[in-house]
Amino acid sequence: MIVAMASCSRREAKDKVDALPEIYPDYIGVTVPMNICPLNFSVPDAEHIRVIVENDEGETIDATGTDHVEMPLKAWHRLLRGTSPKGELGGDLTLTVSVWNKEHPDGITYKPFNIYVSQDETDPWIAYRLIPPGYESWNRMGIYQRNITCFDVEPIIENSQNNRGCVNCHSFANYSPLDFTFHARGKNGGTIVMRDGKMKKVDIKEMSGGRHGSYNIWHPSKRYIAFSSNSTHQAFYGQSKNKIEVYDLWSDLIVYDIDNEKVLQDERFTDSLNLEMFPSFSPDGKWLYFSTAKPVNMPMETDKLHYSIVRVPFDEETGELGAIDTVYSAYEKGGTAMMPRLTPDGRYMLFSLGECGGYNLYHSESDLKMMDLETGEMVSTDILNSDRAESFHAWSSNGKWMMYVTKRFDGRYTRLMLTYWDGKRFHKPFLLPQQNPEDNVLLLMAYNVPEFIKAPVNVPKDVMADFFKDKE
Repeated sequence: MIVAMASCSRREAKDKVDALPEIYPDYIGVTVPMNICPLNFSVPDAEHIRVIVENDEGETIDATGTDHVEMPLKAWHRLLRGTSPKGELGGDLTLTVSVWNKEHPDGITYKPFNIYVSQDETDPWIAYRLIPPGYESWNRMGIYQRNITCFDVEPIIENSQNNRGCVNCHSFANYSPLDFTFHARGKNGGTIVMRDGKMKKVDIKEMSGGRHGSYNIWHPSKRYIAFSSNSTHQAFYGQSKNKIEVYDLWSDLIVYDIDNEKVLQDERFTDSLNLEMFPSFSPDGKWLYFSTAKPVNMPMETDKLHYSIVRVPFDEETGELGAIDTVYSAYEKGGTAMMPRLTPDGRYMLFSLGECGGYNLYHSESDLKMMDLETGEMVSTDILNSDRAESFHAWSSNGKWMMYVTKRFDGRYTRLMLTYWDGKRFHKPFLLPQQNPEDNVLLLMAYNVPEFIKAPVNVPKDVMADFFKDKE
């Protein structure tokens, strides 16, 4: 809770300590974009908190709270955009935290710490799905959009609008809110495709002879959407560090041609000899990347299932796929490699790597890895990973920011992390800021499939709900 800004009313802590404060989320030493919302945080067992934030021009915010502080939005952005001595935007923020509690009733001031502000802004909006963990029953979920320059959250689609069916598998073309798709299951379901702001419901299953559209990616031309079609199931462990195994009995790769309203199928990727999933186009549209594996007896032989990442040339004129080129071989390098996503310049491939199986999000050992496609060498991603699962990653449109989900905090609920990529290394990741930082603890929903977008999707609720009504 923020208190008035009059500095004369501020309490002064009696003691000082040469130690950093314990704050949640951990924003100490992180690098943030110029347009990020306030990094509000809490202090365990605090009864009163005072935070002084100062930029390199000497401008300050003096904020107080009880168990947490909420920085004033306008003042925070003024600080971020404070002019440096060289007349450039950005610089460092220095935060000094004082805490009053039972142990320190007269207050204690901790060692100041920095937050580094990059001049590289990020796309102001993100989209993601909120859903209970996969091993729970559910009757509420949705795809939401968040303005990360503030704390505004809006639904794109909630399953109250589609007869309580599942809504999933959303993606955007070129970060545009006018070009996106998602799939709605259940009664009157289908694949919703918006291109250039015009929406329609498509029956991929009917066009493809029984293959529905699951995980998808747009071609940069906005003419094609590549889908994997998955027969997905769940199994539960009696004794394991992992609670659940999600697996496919079969999965194929198909491409939807929007202009001609037909599904293109290559028999190499629709037979029973291989599993294909998580397609991803290169930024120039010339390659289609995806994960593939030889099927095994699932779920009993999960430890024998290993996905490699391959790519095939893509012909923009015809939609035809070329010869297979292996990018990451699970048989040579080990593990199971999923969700290839290239940087906007096409040089690096970020992917998730687990020990086995097909859905790394449910494997605690899953880490994010990155390959330099020019040299074939791996780039260090140690700073991104934990002893819990990391997965579902996405790049900002300028390639400077990456967002992903992690289970590092409690092993159950995925939370959103952001990190800065300076072209050579990743910087310390930070938790998506919330107005009340405890929302990251109290929200009993999991984030997945985060995507950056340049502006919000604007579809009236009645228009969206009309797609799922019974037709006379």
